[in-house]
Amino acid sequence: MRYNRLGQSGLVVSELCLGAMTFGTAPSAFFQHDLDQAGSTALMKQALDAGVNFIDTANVYSMGQSEQFTGQALRDLGIARDQVVIATKGMGPMGEGPNDGGYGRVHLLHQIDASLTRLGLDHVDLYQIHGWDPNTPMEEGLRALEDIVRSGRARYVGVSNWAAWQIAKGLGIAELRGWDRFVSNQAFYAVSGRELEREIVPMMLSEGLGLMVWSPLVGGLLSGKYDFGEDGAVSGEGRRAKLDFPRADKRMAAEAVAAMRPMAEARGVGVAAIALAWLLHQPVTASVIMGAKRPEQLAQNLAASDIELTHEELAALDAVGKLDDEYPAWAIKAQDVRHGFRVTPRRPNR
Repeated sequence: MRYNRLGQSGLVVSELCLGAMTFGTAPSAFFQHDLDQAGSTALMKQALDAGVNFIDTANVYSMGQSEQFTGQALRDLGIARDQVVIATKGMGPMGEGPNDGGYGRVHLLHQIDASLTRLGLDHVDLYQIHGWDPNTPMEEGLRALEDIVRSGRARYVGVSNWAAWQIAKGLGIAELRGWDRFVSNQAFYAVSGRELEREIVPMMLSEGLGLMVWSPLVGGLLSGKYDFGEDGAVSGEGRRAKLDFPRADKRMAAEAVAAMRPMAEARGVGVAAIALAWLLHQPVTASVIMGAKRPEQLAQNLAASDIELTHEELAALDAVGKLDDEYPAWAIKAQDVRHGFRVTPRRPNR
């Protein structure tokens, strides 16, 4: 297992992160899972034994049960608090009331306390805004995060599912006010889902944010266990066959699986490991979040940490999912007056 700094912070995290969205049996606003406490604890032990030190959950996963199972697993396994990095998120709806969602001050300050109670911890290492709230001024949400950090309830703050301009604006406000800035962005990214590269990846590389990848297998499409029909239909056993999320280009996913399968067979690993390994080779990636319900699934995902893709393999996968330039990217390239010219250093005055 290799480790990376999370953005420009001093926080060091494993390049593979255990996602706890599958922990829990309670009804959920997201996906319904059936992983009980014993199964959740077993998966956490398997991940920690493999060198994973990073666990990501959220208040909305199984309506808080994921956080409960995560905290109980840490206690049952006797894991020292300073040996594991715990991340959770707030913003999603946790009730029917008008203030039970969003990143308004009332909601975030209440939810961080509720999350810590469920986790059985006095702080989390990373607290993330879980999405965009059009009804709350950004500055209010950022000030709430600042107060959470200053109170000691979180060490760092991050964001998820924001546009590039929104993140850049948030960083500017934090800089202006002297508040803690985002160290990470949790976003969707995959071999066959690369919209992130248009605006968000360049912004993150420029501003020094670490990428936490969610749904790196596109809801299982890149796991190799599905068959793709000519009409775009997906057949096979698994969640993706029942719930078409996240949105995906099925043709591109099929091409990616076809390209990755011989790479996987040559190494004796599953196709999923190649898909995760591709992400680990991207400079913007700090950690890839693995979701699993069974030990064999987690083992296949953990194998990605040992895979070194060749330049030829990376080029082949890059060609599969590469997007055409959109405006203004093509205009910027067309107007690069230095293109084709060598820029020589300025001679010092004599």
